[in-house]
Amino acid sequence: MSIFLYTAAELFDWLTARKELVVLDVRNSTDFQRFQIESPYPFEMLNISYFDFMEIEEECVARLPRDKQILIVCAKEGSAKFVADLLEKNGFRDIGYLQDGIKSWGNLLVPVLLNPDEPYELYQFIRPGKASCSYGLGYKGELILFDPTRATDFYLNFAQERGYTISLSCETHLQADYIAGSRLLSEKTGCQVLANAGDFTGAQFTWTPLENDQILPIAAGGPEIRVLFTPGHTPGSTCFLIDNRYLISGDTVFIKSVGRPDLGGKVDEWSDYLFRTLQNIQQLDPAVIILPGHFINWQEATEKLTFAAPLKQAIRDNKAIYDISNETDFLKFIKANIREQPPEYAEIRKVNANLLQVDADRAEELDLGKNECAAEQMGKG
Repeated sequence: MSIFLYTAAELFDWLTARKELVVLDVRNSTDFQRFQIESPYPFEMLNISYFDFMEIEEECVARLPRDKQILIVCAKEGSAKFVADLLEKNGFRDIGYLQDGIKSWGNLLVPVLLNPDEPYELYQFIRPGKASCSYGLGYKGELILFDPTRATDFYLNFAQERGYTISLSCETHLQADYIAGSRLLSEKTGCQVLANAGDFTGAQFTWTPLENDQILPIAAGGPEIRVLFTPGHTPGSTCFLIDNRYLISGDTVFIKSVGRPDLGGKVDEWSDYLFRTLQNIQQLDPAVIILPGHFINWQEATEKLTFAAPLKQAIRDNKAIYDISNETDFLKFIKANIREQPPEYAEIRKVNANLLQVDADRAEELDLGKNECAAEQMGKG
Protein backbone atom coordinates (compact mmCIF):
# COMPACT_ATOMS: atom_id res chain seq x y z
CA MET A 1 0.00 0.00 0.00
CA SER A 2 1.27 3.47 -0.85
CA ILE A 3 -0.94 6.58 -1.11
CA PHE A 4 -4.69 6.22 -0.56
CA LEU A 5 -7.73 8.45 -0.05
CA TYR A 6 -9.77 7.92 3.13
CA THR A 7 -13.05 9.33 4.44
CA ALA A 8 -13.98 10.93 7.75
CA ALA A 9 -16.21 7.94 8.54
CA GLU A 10 -13.28 5.56 7.99
CA LEU A 11 -11.07 7.69 10.23
CA PHE A 12 -13.68 7.60 13.00
CA ASP A 13 -13.94 3.81 12.70
CA TRP A 14 -10.15 3.40 12.86
CA LEU A 15 -9.83 5.69 15.88
CA THR A 16 -12.62 3.97 17.81
CA ALA A 17 -11.10 0.58 16.94
CA ARG A 18 -7.81 1.87 18.41
CA LYS A 19 -5.89 1.17 15.24
CA GLU A 20 -2.20 2.07 15.43
CA LEU A 21 -1.74 5.17 13.30
CA VAL A 22 -0.50 8.75 13.25
CA VAL A 23 -2.73 11.67 12.29
CA LEU A 24 -0.63 14.36 10.62
CA ASP A 25 -2.45 17.70 10.45
CA VAL A 26 -0.67 20.02 8.00
CA ARG A 27 -2.78 23.15 8.61
CA ASN A 28 -1.23 26.16 10.34
CA SER A 29 -1.05 26.11 14.12
CA THR A 30 -3.86 28.68 14.56
CA ASP A 31 -6.38 26.64 12.59
CA PHE A 32 -5.17 23.45 14.25
CA GLN A 33 -5.68 24.86 17.75
CA ARG A 34 -9.15 26.13 16.84
CA PHE A 35 -10.43 22.80 15.53
CA GLN A 36 -8.81 19.37 15.34
CA ILE A 37 -9.51 15.65 15.19
CA GLU A 38 -10.61 14.16 18.52
CA SER A 39 -11.27 10.55 19.52
CA PRO A 40 -12.73 8.60 22.45
CA TYR A 41 -9.30 6.99 22.86
CA PRO A 42 -5.73 8.33 22.85
CA PHE A 43 -3.92 8.42 19.52
CA GLU A 44 -0.78 10.00 18.12
CA MET A 45 -1.25 13.33 16.35
CA LEU A 46 1.28 15.77 14.94
CA ASN A 47 0.79 19.29 13.63
CA ILE A 48 3.44 20.13 11.03
CA SER A 49 2.50 22.89 8.64
CA TYR A 50 2.30 22.30 4.90
CA PHE A 51 4.53 25.35 4.50
CA ASP A 52 7.14 23.78 6.78
CA PHE A 53 7.20 20.72 4.54
CA MET A 54 7.85 23.06 1.61
CA GLU A 55 10.63 25.00 3.36
CA ILE A 56 12.33 22.50 5.69
CA GLU A 57 11.36 19.16 4.17
CA GLU A 58 14.14 17.05 5.63
CA GLU A 59 13.52 18.27 9.19
CA CYS A 60 9.76 17.65 8.92
CA VAL A 61 10.17 14.17 7.45
CA ALA A 62 12.56 13.24 10.27
CA ARG A 63 9.79 13.84 12.83
CA LEU A 64 7.52 11.12 11.38
CA PRO A 65 7.66 7.44 12.35
CA ARG A 66 8.26 5.05 9.46
CA ASP A 67 6.66 2.02 11.12
CA LYS A 68 3.11 3.43 11.40
CA GLN A 69 0.35 4.41 8.98
CA ILE A 70 0.35 8.18 8.37
CA LEU A 71 -3.08 9.79 7.88
CA ILE A 72 -2.78 13.36 6.63
CA VAL A 73 -5.38 16.09 7.26
CA CYS A 74 -5.53 19.56 5.70
CA ALA A 75 -8.10 22.27 5.08
CA LYS A 76 -9.48 21.17 1.71
CA GLU A 77 -7.54 18.01 0.59
CA GLY A 78 -4.97 19.45 -1.85
CA SER A 79 -2.23 20.24 0.69
CA ALA A 80 -2.58 16.79 2.24
CA LYS A 81 -2.16 15.17 -1.18
CA PHE A 82 0.98 17.27 -1.75
CA VAL A 83 2.50 16.12 1.57
CA ALA A 84 1.50 12.51 0.83
CA ASP A 85 3.40 12.65 -2.47
CA LEU A 86 6.37 14.18 -0.68
CA LEU A 87 6.40 11.43 1.94
CA GLU A 88 6.18 8.74 -0.73
CA LYS A 89 9.20 10.30 -2.41
CA ASN A 90 10.98 9.99 0.96
CA GLY A 91 10.29 6.27 1.22
CA PHE A 92 7.03 6.14 3.24
CA ARG A 93 4.70 3.40 2.02
CA ASP A 94 1.43 3.63 4.01
CA ILE A 95 0.08 7.15 3.59
CA GLY A 96 -3.52 8.39 3.43
CA TYR A 97 -5.03 11.83 2.92
CA LEU A 98 -8.51 12.92 4.07
CA GLN A 99 -11.14 13.32 1.39
CA ASP A 100 -12.49 16.90 1.26
CA GLY A 101 -10.26 17.99 4.13
CA ILE A 102 -11.14 18.91 7.70
CA LYS A 103 -14.66 20.06 6.80
CA SER A 104 -15.60 16.42 6.13
CA TRP A 105 -14.65 15.60 9.72
CA GLY A 106 -16.62 18.62 10.95
CA ASN A 107 -19.74 17.46 9.10
CA LEU A 108 -19.44 13.75 9.92
CA LEU A 109 -22.50 12.16 11.56
CA VAL A 110 -22.30 8.77 13.27
CA PRO A 111 -25.68 7.04 13.77
CA VAL A 112 -26.15 4.89 16.88
CA LEU A 113 -29.33 2.98 17.76
CA LEU A 114 -30.09 3.70 21.41
CA ASN A 115 -32.89 1.16 21.99
CA PRO A 116 -32.36 -2.10 20.11
CA ASP A 117 -35.08 -4.78 20.13
CA GLU A 118 -37.95 -2.34 20.65
CA PRO A 119 -40.97 -1.57 18.40
CA TYR A 120 -39.62 1.88 17.54
CA GLU A 121 -36.08 3.01 16.77
CA LEU A 122 -34.45 5.95 18.52
CA TYR A 123 -31.18 7.05 16.93
CA GLN A 124 -28.51 9.37 18.20
CA PHE A 125 -26.54 11.04 15.39
CA ILE A 126 -23.19 11.97 16.93
CA ARG A 127 -21.23 14.77 15.29
CA PRO A 128 -17.69 14.25 16.66
CA GLY A 129 -16.26 17.38 15.06
CA LYS A 130 -18.87 19.60 16.71
CA ALA A 131 -19.36 17.66 19.95
CA SER A 132 -23.07 17.71 19.23
CA CYS A 133 -25.95 15.27 18.77
CA SER A 134 -29.11 15.20 16.70
CA TYR A 135 -31.79 12.52 16.92
CA GLY A 136 -34.20 10.47 14.87
CA LEU A 137 -37.30 8.57 15.95
CA GLY A 138 -38.47 5.93 13.50
CA TYR A 139 -41.71 3.96 13.57
CA LYS A 140 -43.78 2.23 10.86
CA GLY A 141 -42.06 3.96 7.96
CA GLU A 142 -42.09 7.42 9.55
CA LEU A 143 -39.02 9.29 10.76
CA ILE A 144 -39.12 12.35 13.02
CA LEU A 145 -35.89 14.32 13.33
CA PHE A 146 -34.73 16.51 16.20
CA ASP A 147 -32.12 19.25 15.67
CA PRO A 148 -30.74 17.98 12.34
CA THR A 149 -27.59 19.57 10.95
CA ARG A 150 -27.17 21.08 7.49
CA ALA A 151 -25.83 17.71 6.23
CA THR A 152 -29.22 17.00 4.64
CA ASP A 153 -27.97 14.28 2.29
CA PHE A 154 -26.97 12.19 5.29
CA TYR A 155 -30.50 12.26 6.76
CA LEU A 156 -32.12 11.65 3.37
CA ASN A 157 -29.88 8.65 2.68
CA PHE A 158 -30.33 7.34 6.22
CA ALA A 159 -34.13 7.46 5.87
CA GLN A 160 -34.12 5.88 2.41
CA GLU A 161 -31.84 3.03 3.44
CA ARG A 162 -34.19 2.13 6.31
CA GLY A 163 -37.47 2.62 4.47
CA TYR A 164 -38.45 5.79 6.34
CA THR A 165 -40.13 8.98 5.17
CA ILE A 166 -39.15 12.13 7.05
CA SER A 167 -42.43 13.60 8.30
CA LEU A 168 -41.40 16.14 10.95
CA SER A 169 -38.26 18.04 11.83
CA CYS A 170 -38.25 19.53 15.33
CA GLU A 171 -36.00 22.25 16.72
CA THR A 172 -35.22 22.41 20.44
CA HIS A 173 -34.27 26.09 20.04
CA LEU A 174 -32.83 28.60 17.59
CA GLN A 175 -29.31 27.25 17.27
CA ALA A 176 -26.37 29.62 17.60
CA ASP A 177 -23.38 27.32 17.23
CA TYR A 178 -24.19 25.47 14.02
CA ILE A 179 -26.37 25.86 10.95
CA ALA A 180 -29.57 23.88 11.46
CA GLY A 181 -31.03 21.57 8.84
CA SER A 182 -34.79 21.60 9.47
CA ARG A 183 -35.55 24.38 6.98
CA LEU A 184 -33.26 22.80 4.37
CA LEU A 185 -34.88 19.39 4.82
CA SER A 186 -38.35 20.92 4.53
CA GLU A 187 -37.33 22.51 1.23
CA LYS A 188 -36.16 19.13 -0.07
CA THR A 189 -38.86 16.82 1.31
CA GLY A 190 -41.85 18.97 2.28
CA CYS A 191 -41.62 17.77 5.89
CA GLN A 192 -43.18 20.01 8.51
CA VAL A 193 -40.86 22.06 10.75
CA LEU A 194 -41.94 22.39 14.38
CA ALA A 195 -40.43 25.08 16.60
CA ASN A 196 -41.12 27.26 19.63
CA ALA A 197 -42.47 30.74 18.92
CA GLY A 198 -40.33 32.03 21.81
CA ASP A 199 -37.34 31.69 19.49
CA PHE A 200 -38.73 31.56 15.98
CA THR A 201 -41.20 34.45 15.80
CA GLY A 202 -39.95 36.56 12.92
CA ALA A 203 -38.09 33.70 11.23
CA GLN A 204 -38.45 33.93 7.46
CA PHE A 205 -39.50 30.41 6.54
CA THR A 206 -42.54 28.21 7.05
CA TRP A 207 -42.71 26.60 10.48
CA THR A 208 -45.45 25.41 12.83
CA PRO A 209 -45.48 26.62 16.45
CA LEU A 210 -45.25 24.05 19.21
CA GLU A 211 -47.46 24.11 22.30
CA ASN A 212 -46.38 23.21 25.81
CA ASP A 213 -47.46 19.70 26.84
CA GLN A 214 -48.49 18.96 23.25
CA ILE A 215 -48.34 15.33 22.04
CA LEU A 216 -46.76 15.08 18.61
CA PRO A 217 -48.33 12.78 16.03
CA ILE A 218 -46.68 9.56 14.88
CA ALA A 219 -48.12 6.37 13.41
CA ALA A 220 -50.78 4.60 15.51
CA GLY A 221 -49.28 2.55 18.33
CA GLY A 222 -46.04 4.52 18.35
CA PRO A 223 -44.36 6.06 21.37
CA GLU A 224 -45.73 9.22 22.95
CA ILE A 225 -43.74 12.37 22.12
CA ARG A 226 -44.52 15.07 24.68
CA VAL A 227 -43.42 18.68 24.21
CA LEU A 228 -41.98 20.39 27.29
CA PHE A 229 -41.20 24.11 27.20
CA THR A 230 -37.94 24.64 29.09
CA PRO A 231 -36.89 28.30 28.69
CA GLY A 232 -33.52 29.48 29.92
CA HIS A 233 -30.80 28.72 27.40
CA THR A 234 -33.09 30.66 25.09
CA PRO A 235 -36.67 31.89 25.69
CA GLY A 236 -37.99 29.20 23.33
CA SER A 237 -35.90 26.26 24.49
CA THR A 238 -37.89 23.04 24.29
CA CYS A 239 -37.38 19.41 25.33
CA PHE A 240 -39.09 16.35 23.89
CA LEU A 241 -40.03 13.47 26.21
CA ILE A 242 -40.12 10.19 24.26
CA ASP A 243 -42.15 7.30 25.66
CA ASN A 244 -41.75 8.80 29.17
CA ARG A 245 -38.24 7.32 29.05
CA TYR A 246 -35.98 9.53 26.96
CA LEU A 247 -35.61 13.31 27.18
CA ILE A 248 -34.19 15.00 24.09
CA SER A 249 -32.96 17.97 26.07
CA GLY A 250 -31.38 20.24 23.45
CA ASP A 251 -29.12 22.78 25.15
CA THR A 252 -31.08 22.84 28.41
CA VAL A 253 -29.71 19.81 30.27
CA PHE A 254 -26.32 18.30 29.54
CA ILE A 255 -24.67 15.31 31.14
CA LYS A 256 -21.86 17.36 32.70
CA SER A 257 -23.37 20.85 32.69
CA VAL A 258 -26.43 22.91 31.78
CA GLY A 259 -27.10 25.34 28.96
CA ARG A 260 -25.67 28.83 29.28
CA PRO A 261 -28.37 31.52 29.51
CA ASP A 262 -26.33 34.47 28.28
CA LEU A 263 -26.13 33.99 24.50
CA GLY A 264 -28.93 36.47 23.82
CA GLY A 265 -27.31 39.22 25.86
CA LYS A 266 -30.03 39.01 28.54
CA VAL A 267 -28.31 36.95 31.18
CA ASP A 268 -30.32 38.40 34.11
CA GLU A 269 -33.74 37.59 32.61
CA TRP A 270 -32.80 34.29 31.03
CA SER A 271 -30.99 33.11 34.16
CA ASP A 272 -34.28 33.31 36.09
CA TYR A 273 -35.99 31.27 33.36
CA LEU A 274 -33.27 28.66 33.48
CA PHE A 275 -33.38 28.42 37.27
CA ARG A 276 -37.12 27.70 37.21
CA THR A 277 -36.70 25.24 34.34
CA LEU A 278 -34.08 23.26 36.25
CA GLN A 279 -36.41 23.13 39.24
CA ASN A 280 -39.09 21.65 36.98
CA ILE A 281 -36.70 19.20 35.34
CA GLN A 282 -35.92 17.75 38.76
CA GLN A 283 -39.57 16.75 39.10
CA LEU A 284 -39.28 14.27 36.22
CA ASP A 285 -38.69 10.57 36.81
CA PRO A 286 -35.03 10.26 37.92
CA ALA A 287 -34.68 7.26 35.60
CA VAL A 288 -35.47 9.30 32.48
CA ILE A 289 -32.52 9.13 30.10
CA ILE A 290 -31.06 12.53 29.17
CA LEU A 291 -30.17 12.80 25.48
CA PRO A 292 -28.27 16.10 25.18
CA GLY A 293 -27.71 18.37 22.22
CA HIS A 294 -24.00 18.67 23.03
CA PHE A 295 -21.22 17.08 25.03
CA ILE A 296 -18.04 18.61 26.39
CA ASN A 297 -15.71 15.72 25.53
CA TRP A 298 -15.63 11.97 25.00
CA GLN A 299 -15.23 11.32 28.73
CA GLU A 300 -19.02 11.77 28.96
CA ALA A 301 -19.68 8.83 26.62
CA THR A 302 -21.00 5.47 27.75
CA GLU A 303 -19.10 2.22 27.13
CA LYS A 304 -21.04 1.97 23.85
CA LEU A 305 -19.83 5.46 22.88
CA THR A 306 -23.23 7.10 23.18
CA PHE A 307 -24.12 10.25 25.08
CA ALA A 308 -26.94 9.29 27.41
CA ALA A 309 -27.34 9.25 31.17
CA PRO A 310 -30.16 8.96 33.73
CA LEU A 311 -31.45 12.28 35.00
CA LYS A 312 -30.43 11.32 38.54
CA GLN A 313 -26.82 10.98 37.35
CA ALA A 314 -26.89 14.36 35.60
CA ILE A 315 -28.23 15.99 38.75
CA ARG A 316 -25.63 14.25 40.91
CA ASP A 317 -22.76 15.18 38.58
CA ASN A 318 -23.90 18.82 38.52
CA LYS A 319 -24.70 19.08 42.22
CA ALA A 320 -23.23 22.59 42.50
CA ILE A 321 -25.86 23.82 40.05
CA TYR A 322 -28.92 21.88 41.12
CA ASP A 323 -28.38 22.57 44.83
CA ILE A 324 -28.76 26.34 44.37
CA SER A 325 -32.06 27.28 46.01
CA ASN A 326 -32.88 30.77 44.70
CA GLU A 327 -32.66 32.95 41.58
CA THR A 328 -30.24 35.47 43.09
CA ASP A 329 -27.57 32.91 43.96
CA PHE A 330 -28.14 31.14 40.65
CA LEU A 331 -27.46 34.36 38.73
CA LYS A 332 -24.28 34.96 40.74
CA PHE A 333 -23.17 31.44 39.90
CA ILE A 334 -23.91 31.95 36.22
CA LYS A 335 -22.02 35.25 36.02
CA ALA A 336 -19.03 33.74 37.77
CA ASN A 337 -18.76 30.97 35.21
CA ILE A 338 -19.82 32.28 31.80
CA ARG A 339 -17.33 32.77 28.98
CA GLU A 340 -17.34 35.11 26.03
CA GLN A 341 -19.42 33.67 23.20
CA PRO A 342 -17.83 33.28 19.76
CA PRO A 343 -18.58 36.28 17.49
CA GLU A 344 -19.95 33.96 14.78
CA TYR A 345 -22.95 33.02 16.92
CA ALA A 346 -24.92 36.17 16.10
CA GLU A 347 -24.48 35.49 12.39
CA ILE A 348 -25.45 31.82 12.73
CA ARG A 349 -28.68 32.76 14.53
CA LYS A 350 -29.64 35.00 11.61
CA VAL A 351 -28.86 32.24 9.13
CA ASN A 352 -31.00 29.78 11.07
CA ALA A 353 -33.92 32.23 11.08
CA ASN A 354 -33.36 32.74 7.32
CA LEU A 355 -32.77 36.44 7.97
CA LEU A 356 -29.34 36.15 6.39
CA GLN A 357 -28.19 34.09 3.41
CA VAL A 358 -24.57 32.99 3.08
CA ASP A 359 -22.76 31.06 0.35
CA ALA A 360 -21.49 27.50 0.81
CA ASP A 361 -17.95 28.53 1.75
CA ARG A 362 -19.14 30.91 4.47
CA ALA A 363 -21.58 28.30 5.75
CA GLU A 364 -18.72 25.81 6.12
CA GLU A 365 -16.61 28.41 7.91
CA LEU A 366 -19.40 29.24 10.36
CA ASP A 367 -20.20 25.59 10.96
CA LEU A 368 -16.73 24.37 11.90
CA GLY A 369 -15.41 24.41 15.43
CA LYS A 370 -16.64 22.99 18.70
CA ASN A 371 -19.71 24.39 20.41
CA GLU A 372 -19.72 26.87 23.30
CA CYS A 373 -23.33 26.34 24.40
CA ALA A 374 -22.61 24.51 27.64
CA ALA A 375 -21.80 26.35 30.83
CA GLU A 376 -18.62 24.31 30.77
CA GLN A 377 -17.12 25.54 33.99
CA MET A 378 -20.22 24.77 36.01
CA GLY A 379 -21.02 21.83 38.21
CA LYS A 380 -17.42 20.90 38.97
CA GLY A 381 -18.04 20.18 42.63
